Amino acid sequence: MTKHIVCLTFDFDAISGFILRGQITPGWISRGEFGPRVAAPRLLALFKKYGIATSWYVPGHTIETFPDAVKRVVDAGHEIAHHGWTHRPPASLSREKEEEELVRGNEAIRRISGQYARGYRSPSWDLSPYSVDLMLKHGFRYDSSMMGDDYTPYYARQGDVIELKSAARWGSHTDLVEMPIHWSTDDSPHFEYVKTEHSLRQGLQNANHVYDNWINDFLYMRQAVEWGVLIYTCHPFIIGRGHRVMMLERLIQAMKEQGAVFQRVDETVEEFRQRVPVAA
Repeated sequence: MTKHIVCLTFDFDAISGFILRGQITPGWISRGEFGPRVAAPRLLALFKKYGIATSWYVPGHTIETFPDAVKRVVDAGHEIAHHGWTHRPPASLSREKEEEELVRGNEAIRRISGQYARGYRSPSWDLSPYSVDLMLKHGFRYDSSMMGDDYTPYYARQGDVIELKSAARWGSHTDLVEMPIHWSTDDSPHFEYVKTEHSLRQGLQNANHVYDNWINDFLYMRQAVEWGVLIYTCHPFIIGRGHRVMMLERLIQAMKEQGAVFQRVDETVEEFRQRVPVAA
């Protein structure tokens, strides 16, 4: 059966990413605060207008700092998935610290939504050698942090051996579904202006140009695969600016006209499992 699924996903970092980078002056914090205060309500209204369910990857820090904003996402029927507690990338942590982040963040999700997260997305999309094992240990159904495909989910491996002077030795496939992402369909590299003492990310691209890229990714999926999933990754404090919300609405309209089916990631994972059992 031909089906082309679009998953609109949102990393609800709020102020946690700025704190991680030591950007705690009022100007930096206000940028993150725009997400729960202004952008999230705009986005929820947009999705209600089109009857779309989405997936939100929420750090525990955001849940505990802005509980009312996160509860509105829950009450609107969107998925709440795991995005760390402090927004620290797992690759920067020991196994013990990574598990501590996983457990603490999941408890925050349970308190706000009534259930533990089914999905995980790594802050900065940088998993550790322990991440897959820990996700399996704690009952996660899927991860959305890797880039090994563009339109087809796959089962994540564990136990790869990667060395400079020898061929890669691949590990074994697991029961954890990988829902692939990519920087090209993430709003942050395109739009977010970040100037520090040592670096500059220009961002601030014309939203119409980004629209062209994003709609063409969907149109190519329709040509390339019979059944496929395209995941867009956005951040409320970035995508929630007026002209970008307008671009996102045009994108939704155009994809609907082309037959897109909008789904939450967790629902799409279960559909993939029915199509491709792990033993396959």
